[in-house]
Amino acid sequence: MDIRLRFIVFQAIIFGPFIAGFLVKRRFAVSQEFTRSLIRVNLASVEPALVLWSVWGIELSRELVALPAAGLLLSFAGLAYGFPAARMLALDGARATMFRISAMLANHGFTLGGFVCFLLLGEQGLAYAFIFVSYFLPFMFLVVFPLSARLAHAEPGATDAPILFSVQNMPLAAIVIALLLRAAGVPRPDVWFPTEPLLLLSVAVYYFTLGVNFTQGDVRSSWKEISFMSAIKFVLVPFAAFAALEFAGLHGTVRAVIQVQSFMPAAIYSVVVSVLFSLDARLASGLFVGTSVAFLAVVLPLMILGARMLGF
Repeated sequence: MDIRLRFIVFQAIIFGPFIAGFLVKRRFAVSQEFTRSLIRVNLASVEPALVLWSVWGIELSRELVALPAAGLLLSFAGLAYGFPAARMLALDGARATMFRISAMLANHGFTLGGFVCFLLLGEQGLAYAFIFVSYFLPFMFLVVFPLSARLAHAEPGATDAPILFSVQNMPLAAIVIALLLRAAGVPRPDVWFPTEPLLLLSVAVYYFTLGVNFTQGDVRSSWKEISFMSAIKFVLVPFAAFAALEFAGLHGTVRAVIQVQSFMPAAIYSVVVSVLFSLDARLASGLFVGTSVAFLAVVLPLMILGARMLGF
């Protein structure tokens, strides 16, 4: 599929389901359990299939270790910028904590980062994006949840997060299985696989559920925070990534994937964290939607223009 057509389809597959979910919420009473069930089905079926097929087809190299390491470093870079930004905004309490968590978590996965890597770099970019995002689940359990609990003055054992997120282990397991198959020399079957349709389906499910849960006032009430977060996500973190990549001397698709992922907006998981730990859910929602819109309207078109100029 031509990159321009991919871009049009990508925009439609985000805004269409998002608007549909928003309209459905206004006309019908949609339960939280229904939207959670949609996400669980997606995590248990579509995402593991995509991960297994894409990662199975890559060539293993020592350079790939840099991908999840870069994911961690980008997260900590966002957090480092989030602390002074929260002070400049005079935020305190749960609102300050939520701003820092949102600065740390970026939309690296299926819903944006992985798809943009596929859009610009093809199937190899998608496979590398899956390797890149493999840092995320251990990072959530070992760093984000304990940190959120501590900052929110909550008891770590009081949350039901392990139950809510247990199904997410399936995409992670698919990465491990694919890498083991590749390391064992088992070739991926030479058959057609519906990568693009499944990826579009996965993205559509996430944005439909976001539309169902979105409230318009969440963006209007947080425009200052969104402006600061956009500067962090689209200027400061990408510049830090560029400097680090120059120092490390990485090249090719590995470098391109890391640089693309450094531009990602706030993550939908920041909204989930806000619910689990009783933080500022409205700020989390506003930051996610506001930075996502800025990315889709301004940053992504510039990235595509740059990719075309560089011959991707």
